[in-house]
Amino acid sequence: MTTLAPSPDRLFPADAATRSVARRIYSEVRNAPILSPHGHVDAAVLADNAAFPDPATLLITPDHYVVRLLHANGVSLDELGFARNGVPSEASSRSIWAQLCRHWSMFAGTPVRYWFETELSEVFGVTEMPSAATADSSYDQIATRLADDAYRPRSLFERFGIRVLATTDDPADDLAAHRRLRDDATFAGHVVPTLRADRYMDPGESTWIGRLDAITAASGIDAHSYRGLLDALRKRRGFFLDNGGTATDTGVIDAWAEPLADADAERIHRDGLAGTVSPGDAVAYRRNLLYRFAEMSCDDGLVMQLHAGVLRNHHKPTLSAYGPDTGHDLPAVGGYSRPLERLLGDFGTNPGLHLVLFTVDETMFSREIAPLAGFYPSVYAGAPWWFLDSPSGIARYRAAVTDSAGFGKTSGFIDDTRAFCSIPARHDLSRRADAAYLASLVTTHQLGEDEAATIARDVVGAIPTRTFRLERYAQSVDAQSRFDTLDKGFEPPQSPKE
Repeated sequence: MTTLAPSPDRLFPADAATRSVARRIYSEVRNAPILSPHGHVDAAVLADNAAFPDPATLLITPDHYVVRLLHANGVSLDELGFARNGVPSEASSRSIWAQLCRHWSMFAGTPVRYWFETELSEVFGVTEMPSAATADSSYDQIATRLADDAYRPRSLFERFGIRVLATTDDPADDLAAHRRLRDDATFAGHVVPTLRADRYMDPGESTWIGRLDAITAASGIDAHSYRGLLDALRKRRGFFLDNGGTATDTGVIDAWAEPLADADAERIHRDGLAGTVSPGDAVAYRRNLLYRFAEMSCDDGLVMQLHAGVLRNHHKPTLSAYGPDTGHDLPAVGGYSRPLERLLGDFGTNPGLHLVLFTVDETMFSREIAPLAGFYPSVYAGAPWWFLDSPSGIARYRAAVTDSAGFGKTSGFIDDTRAFCSIPARHDLSRRADAAYLASLVTTHQLGEDEAATIARDVVGAIPTRTFRLERYAQSVDAQSRFDTLDKGFEPPQSPKE
């Protein structure tokens, strides 16, 4: 059997001198607390603190990175436990795990392989490389660990060193799980909600009217008019702030943000209710709401995250049979400079706005995102995300962004995951990749090693703290000491309960 023993020098440069510097820089951040300001773990997982049910449900099915590559190599979604046309899969957790082990070689060279090797060895103590021969033994070992109270969600949260974990939540969500955690004196971490209102933006979408019904019930404001929807969204944003939220998140196919006259928006809204809205008007309505979200952020201080250019549900037969979030969302060519010209012209220097721009089109890092962040006080270059959060992707991001925007106008790492146990592995990969990049600047005499170590600490602490307005949670001595000059005149929202 091949031993599973990740090298302590993984991802560090091959050159001995640069590798030595990378080791020292990494040692500065290896055990730093994790700030995760953008993720998809359900707060109820931590509030309930129930034992995770089995290895496959924990490590495979919630992780679309894993699912999509298994599917690409011939494993059907039925075999991975997904219900087809509403009929539950007959695949067992053990058989799903066996699929991963049999296809282990398919992950060679991918970040998924790195994450899994780190999780298996450092979290669960697995010492044998996954394979068809070791599938049962590794499954049994992990299942046994999951039955131990030390592997319940809250214990792992503490063990992983997570200080802040942001979730993604519908504006109509009651946030009950967040309040349970906030009010529980035995839970020392911070789990904060993030408002995501994408599904309220498209009046041509089949579930749009149902969303209006939901936010009407949650806010007490009738959202069946355009003005009513804006008022309901403002009220729910306040509710999220009252429950500890610091940010919103918006995913759209394009980033155009153009305001409509109220009369035009009301007309389109009515057409949406009647089911007669035209595709062009639906696009105009969405672009208007994106502009209004920025306007609201200037007022209430919620950080605005924006990721544009993802083609959702690319394979329609899979969408029809299995539903969304089944691995076939794909990158598209994107743009920010022209689409955001009106928005940034009106709000780009407003101290209330923090706009974090993400992309799956990495040509945008140097072409648009870094130059925007290098001028506008409000704009931050979001970390490599989704298809790009690999060691080489992170290196390309640093090279592309640093020239124009430096380090201080970046977001800090974004794990963007539903797979809870992969969080520390993903952050570790980023810390190692950044240590390697900083070490290259040291050995080419562009930075002193002490300054590089300081930047490494800031990248995992002060920078995400400031970008996502996490000061009340992060308790970082550096959080407001180096990166506060652009926020003069704006007071970040305060926690309702410390």
